[in-house]
Amino acid sequence: MDSDIEYALDAAADLIAEADAVLVTSGAGIGIDSGLPDFRGENGFWRAYPALGELGISFVEIANPKAFKQHPRLAWGFYGHRLNLYRATLPHAGFQSLLTLSAKMPLGMRHFTSNVDGQFQKSGFDDHHVTECHGSIHYLQCMNQCGQSAWLAKDFHPEIDERACQLLSDLPICPICAGLARPNILMFGDWDFEGDRYARSQDFLLTWAARSERLVVLEIGAGTAIPSARRFGASLIASQKGALVRINSGEPQVARPQDISIPIGAAKALTQILTRLK
Repeated sequence: MDSDIEYALDAAADLIAEADAVLVTSGAGIGIDSGLPDFRGENGFWRAYPALGELGISFVEIANPKAFKQHPRLAWGFYGHRLNLYRATLPHAGFQSLLTLSAKMPLGMRHFTSNVDGQFQKSGFDDHHVTECHGSIHYLQCMNQCGQSAWLAKDFHPEIDERACQLLSDLPICPICAGLARPNILMFGDWDFEGDRYARSQDFLLTWAARSERLVVLEIGAGTAIPSARRFGASLIASQKGALVRINSGEPQVARPQDISIPIGAAKALTQILTRLK
């Protein structure tokens, strides 16, 4: 391994060893080592969903409330496939490293993620310790805005024609008004996202962070294209005078000299940091 990376891993481990709390902020890059797509660029998206490529439908167009109103079976073909994929995906070894690391922190570990895949909860983290700023594919919401809060999608098992990107089974419906249900995910051009669950979770997270005197923000796979996780971590570092460790193989640059950049994948970086802390 490159000596600069070894030095960065050593420095990150030293920083975390002195911390009383670790906030993990993450984006799509953390899931790549688990085999999850990150939809980087239109061609990358269409490689994952060739039926949408043949129709000339972009990620922005299908990840949009309009798609559910105009083409509900196509929209649910896309999101139903993702739901099945995330349910079947096993989190990579780096998640277990984080779980082990969390037990070493006096104030524990919390998560702020722009991912909707539920991989942290699947790895064993408490759902109340994970703030999902873009919602979760494992929850549904009513498109009629009838007042029903977001509910778990545990009883929804979509059958998908993957070649056509079409939902074959019944469309999910609201348990109150029987209107069409959609994922409880913040989409593009989305004014109807039911964000109560996220707002409550963020309030709990900020209360927890305020107790920390030596906070480390461990940012993993969070890029600049959708900078929600980067911005949240930066705001906490500014208010708490915390430190940043950035794990990112594509956009590793850091702005401050005291921050640490680790330009390798999530699984390798996290297992290497944990090894240094044992």
